[in-house]
Amino acid sequence: MVLSKTTSQMDESVHSTFASRYVRHSLPRFKMQENSIPKEAAFQIINDELMLDGNPRLNLASFVTTWMEPECDKLIMDSINKNYVDMDEYPVTTELQNRCVNIIAHLFNAPLGEGEAAVGVGTVGSSEAIMLAGLAFKRKWQNKMKAMGKPYDKPNIVTGANVQVCWEKFARYFEVELKEVKLRDGYYVMDPEKAVEMVDENTICVAAILGSTLNGEFEDVKRLNELLTEKNKTTGWDTSIHVDAASGGFIAPFIYPDLEWDFRLPLVKSINVSGHKYGLVYAGIGWALWRSKEDLPEELIFHINYLGADQPTFTLNFSKGSSQVIAQYYQLIRLGHEGYKNIMENCQENAKVLKEGLEKTGRFNIVSKENGVPLVAFSLKDNSLHTEFEVSELLRRFGWIVPAYTMPPNAEHVTVLRVVIREDFSRTLAERLVSDVEKVLHELDNLPARVCMKLAGSEETAGKDDDVVKKTAIEVQKEITTTWRKFVANRKKTKGVC
Repeated sequence: MVLSKTTSQMDESVHSTFASRYVRHSLPRFKMQENSIPKEAAFQIINDELMLDGNPRLNLASFVTTWMEPECDKLIMDSINKNYVDMDEYPVTTELQNRCVNIIAHLFNAPLGEGEAAVGVGTVGSSEAIMLAGLAFKRKWQNKMKAMGKPYDKPNIVTGANVQVCWEKFARYFEVELKEVKLRDGYYVMDPEKAVEMVDENTICVAAILGSTLNGEFEDVKRLNELLTEKNKTTGWDTSIHVDAASGGFIAPFIYPDLEWDFRLPLVKSINVSGHKYGLVYAGIGWALWRSKEDLPEELIFHINYLGADQPTFTLNFSKGSSQVIAQYYQLIRLGHEGYKNIMENCQENAKVLKEGLEKTGRFNIVSKENGVPLVAFSLKDNSLHTEFEVSELLRRFGWIVPAYTMPPNAEHVTVLRVVIREDFSRTLAERLVSDVEKVLHELDNLPARVCMKLAGSEETAGKDDDVVKKTAIEVQKEITTTWRKFVANRKKTKGVC
């Protein structure tokens, strides 16, 4: 006879199947529970909640990479437990970071001699890179003003109003006045002439953007360099340029090689770029590079030895993972110049397909430019009946995440939708998105609230024409009700299950 044995109440691992009591009863959200739960139950609870997140591949708001090759995914997982800052324990990882810095510096035409090492550092992203570059400019300016016996407590930085929020953070956190060049209709980047006019003796640098977040447009860094050179000659100042190439730094060298925006221009002293954008690495890696050692004040670099050998460090944080550095090196050697060029050209072609598809609807104005980051920014020609925000909201029904936003001053009356074209956004997806946009517009055109507004407009027109009888309130209401019933009936027909 086989004897059955009752499982002990303490042995809960066998009860951690799907739909067990662990997923029937909610765990406390903001306090740690008293007892442990099985690993399978913990996984299932979290995994179920994460299903409600958006699909990263359909998140067209983000510039950040959402797909990498399986071989690189494996490298990332194999190195996920390595602390990037421990250079003595992980010397190969440190070497790979140095190789990345030098490869990118050469890509940006840094004036390096034979065998000379580039000056740069890996960061969590472009936000940290911008903070570090800004601190270098601020300290260098302060040292100069101290040597001249002048006040050094009111530094400022000149940017366009289209800068990303990290520049505002830098200004506020490190007490630097942010002087913004306002935008205007049809010109949504920093005007070089107006920027140079705003420069004074307390300006630590002018920040130009290679790839505006708003519409992907490249600012004219070469023109800025020319104008600033002339002003420096006239005033005796030595105001320099930082290029925020977060989005465009891994685009321009491959599809606009003749565009002068980088260290070829004498006044460009530092550049930041996001490896996790068009550097084609998952979120968590950026790069800050300087023209020469003289442009990075030595007092900002710390030296530590309690992790082993002497280790120089210039970061805002300390510990962080090594995976993204290794992933960046993988992409640089895996793709090479040819691979990056092919990917960027493909993104540009897919952006063109999307742009042409939207233009064919006859409903949109294209705000983005041909040359720049491969994205499509567009606005409704007529937003009196429905707005860009409503289009954005309804597109979520199809899974698309397409942001709608207003432009900064003095163009805040302009609202745009923006689709960022990444490596994993195919031509098929571009065509499907256009089709879904058309469906959304059709639905908005037939919403009862909009019909009511149209009828009200018709009623006003009728009042001006003696031959047309004015509709009563009841007639208008009946017409709206009939339209609504047709709208609901049509939706039920299309929502049937095959």
